[in-house]
Amino acid sequence: MTRRPPNEYSDAAENNAPFIQRFWIYQRERFPLAAHAVMIAAFSFSAVSYSRISRGVAGFIAWPDFLVGAFTTFTLFLLVRIFDEFKDAKDDAMHRKELPVPRGLISLDELKSVGVVVFVAQVAINLLFFPKMLLTYGVVIIYLCLMGKEFFVADWLKKRPFWYVTSHMVIIPLIDIYASGLDWLLAGVDAPDGMLFFFAVSFMNGIVLEIGRKIRNPSDEKIGVDTYSHMLGPKRATKLWMAVLAVTWVLSVAASYYAGYGTLAFAILTVIFMTSCIPAILFLTGMNSKRAKAMELTAAGWTVAMYLSLGGIPMLEQLFSR
Repeated sequence: MTRRPPNEYSDAAENNAPFIQRFWIYQRERFPLAAHAVMIAAFSFSAVSYSRISRGVAGFIAWPDFLVGAFTTFTLFLLVRIFDEFKDAKDDAMHRKELPVPRGLISLDELKSVGVVVFVAQVAINLLFFPKMLLTYGVVIIYLCLMGKEFFVADWLKKRPFWYVTSHMVIIPLIDIYASGLDWLLAGVDAPDGMLFFFAVSFMNGIVLEIGRKIRNPSDEKIGVDTYSHMLGPKRATKLWMAVLAVTWVLSVAASYYAGYGTLAFAILTVIFMTSCIPAILFLTGMNSKRAKAMELTAAGWTVAMYLSLGGIPMLEQLFSR
């Protein structure tokens, strides 16, 4: 498939640049490597850390193992992004012509090649370092492929936003199982009971991110672009986002209990929750584009804070106190 012909959003200099330059522009817009690296590193480190703390095992896993696992989780999320480009190609061509693929910056064939290279690298590196992880990895890939096909019920899902977002967010705890498995699975033991709550937090964090990035100020809504603020109205969508935050907060408290954290952890999680609600409250009292964007940024900050609070920071405290 060749690149799409230029449209009103195209930049001839960018479209005619070498692939590396064009892919750099693509990632900046659709999958910022630096920002995602921070979030996914926190995700992976915290999943492993929470598992070890819940099992009562001191210290961290071997760093080479972690780096291989972190590479896999990071590139799995990149594959999710690439699969989404194929899944959304028709809608993007009609309603989001400013995006890289519709404006001819990069083609789906080129993204497919990137995906194939990433997949081969993932299989090779896991086969080399820990073949035991390939089964868990394979489950993630199979689910990702089903997502790419909208589980063969695309029309049904499109009419049912709840089931759409629910089915797509399952990929996050599946990747979490892989990440945490770098501890318990490679150690040959069962996952600690608290991991169920940690996986639930991961699932809900995905919904926090999904809803948070799809709440718009009414003047920023675009025809043909599905947002929660369009489907539910901005006030109902914002209240839904706050409700999802509250559920995630409750699950995070349960996860902290199973890890043996004390009242300080409960207090910290509560402060994070209350602080994260502020942008939503401000948006409800006076809607504008900046406040809508603040909710999206808060969703990302909330996600990082949850992971660091539940696993990353307690592990760092343990490592530096030794």
